[in-house]
Amino acid sequence: MKKYIAKRLLQLIPILLGITLLSFALMHSASGDAVDILEANRGGVLSEEAKAKAREELGLDKPFLEQYAVWMKQVLTGDMGKSYVSGKPVFSTFVHKLPATIALTIASVLVTILLSVPLGVLAAVKQNRFLDYLIRFLSFIGNSLPNFFVSLLLIYFFALKLGWFPVMGNAQGWKSIILPTLTLAIAMASKYTRQVRASVLEELNKEYVTGARARGVREGRILYFSVLKSSMLTIVTLLALSIGSLLGGTAIVESIFMWDGVGKMAVDAITMRDYPVIQAYVIWMAVIYVAVNLITDILYHYLDPRIRLGQEGAA
Repeated sequence: MKKYIAKRLLQLIPILLGITLLSFALMHSASGDAVDILEANRGGVLSEEAKAKAREELGLDKPFLEQYAVWMKQVLTGDMGKSYVSGKPVFSTFVHKLPATIALTIASVLVTILLSVPLGVLAAVKQNRFLDYLIRFLSFIGNSLPNFFVSLLLIYFFALKLGWFPVMGNAQGWKSIILPTLTLAIAMASKYTRQVRASVLEELNKEYVTGARARGVREGRILYFSVLKSSMLTIVTLLALSIGSLLGGTAIVESIFMWDGVGKMAVDAITMRDYPVIQAYVIWMAVIYVAVNLITDILYHYLDPRIRLGQEGAA
């Protein structure tokens, strides 16, 4: 197992390098360099001599690959530069925004699991009955509604009309996280309920379930200790995709609710052309998806003996 993890980590290094090189190249090819953007954001007018001196101090007069190498060296030491807008270190700004996104991710995933797994199992058990049709209909509606529309509905009814929760921001305690959590969880749970239903139905039609029933094993035991366990691969895959996306920051939801996380930070940075912050966000997204994929593969190794035996045979 250690060899497998080491091999995967080695394979991920060129992927991360490629993503950082591509993002740096895109920022480098954008209209206007750091000096031009700093001049525009600060409202000053610099002479061409002052601009040339500033570019020399920032290393912008060096070849592209040399600039990339210097930037990567700084990133590896935790120095991601300073924001063109606030002038603060990008790394400290990013670390300050990250807890809000992590809290929203954990809350959304927990609510999604609590909704999608029981509803998916219930729909599979009640296949082609009223409950199954009702759950599938509601999941179809929930999956069809875009996040921004759901968020506006929740704000209108639960914040403006009923006054139960704050409209926006994350400075009013635990109530502040409920509406953005529900916005994200409704869409994810709607999609995953159908996936869980399909996975459970597939397992229920297999021979080991028929054999267990013939031996007189209780239906509940078959369902929760055999079928649901065998369906965990599907659930783990779905959760991995969700966690990677959520940790990257759900830009629309965070912006609507003024949730001060990395998604809103990225939107603000793109609007203000704050390139150091955008690059930090791209690196974060790449690291998150790479890490989530690696963790998912490791979980597959433990959850599915066929994968484990295949890896050991290949070794």
